Amino acid sequence: DVGSYTSVAIDTYGYAHISYYGGIGNLKYATNAFGFWITSTVDSAGDVGLYTSIAVDTSGKVHISYYDRTNGDLKYATNVSGTWATTTVYRNGDAGLYTSIVLDAYGYVHISYYDSTNGDLKYTNNVLGVWFTFTVDRSGDVGGYTSLQVDASGYAHISYFDGTNGDLKYATSESGSWVRTTVDRSGLVGEYTALGLDASGYAHISYYDTTNGDLKYATNASGSWATATLDSSQDVGRHNSIAVDKSGHSYISYQDATNGNLKYATDESGVWIITTVDSSGV
Repeated sequence: DVGSYTSVAIDTYGYAHISYYGGIGNLKYATNAFGFWITSTVDSAGDVGLYTSIAVDTSGKVHISYYDRTNGDLKYATNVSGTWATTTVYRNGDAGLYTSIVLDAYGYVHISYYDSTNGDLKYTNNVLGVWFTFTVDRSGDVGGYTSLQVDASGYAHISYFDGTNGDLKYATSESGSWVRTTVDRSGLVGEYTALGLDASGYAHISYYDTTNGDLKYATNASGSWATATLDSSQDVGRHNSIAVDKSGHSYISYQDATNGNLKYATDESGVWIITTVDSSGV
């Protein structure tokens, strides 16, 4: 029973690297970088490997953030040294759910995650050679469904769910200190967030509207936040993922829960086009 909590990254040669949870409580990893698929167990110390997120550096080395359910910790694994090494990054209370990892232009690691003990959004990086952790938002129960990107200047951008108010929120450090914004407060919205940045550093967020069962999208590319409902055909929009190209066009994959289908939305043509990609069974 393997394959939940998956995350995928592509290296500079176009090879795929996948982190995922093994059903017996292991963090696992798969790659086709050798021309065929190889799988390995990265961490088996307790029930580990939930909420994985993966990034690959310019040398093809892998970096994975994940949750240690046995100890309630945020963990990090990398094969930079040539063999897998794991580190407990944060061990205070129950924290490390909904991890999201990215590398900046210098190869430093940035991770956002949820602290369930305190109901806080947290963020950590190793820019100074050691792990520094910041509480980004502690206003109520916030920080679920985090999605992190780092811009060309090394500033962090995070989308996340405000569980107390049922809102989509966004935080960034681009001013030099953390600034938090409520992007959408229209009903219960903001679960399953995914964030991408365009070449100018503007944010594009896909997320789920729980109240209406819709896929929604938000961006600040115009200088202020604008939200739109992309798909309202029954219950759609959970388990979404977004990619943004250099021109600022978005590409979103997501679940159609009503029909058990995989769907895809893009505005590459200038208008949003919705496609059912896979409808071959539930």
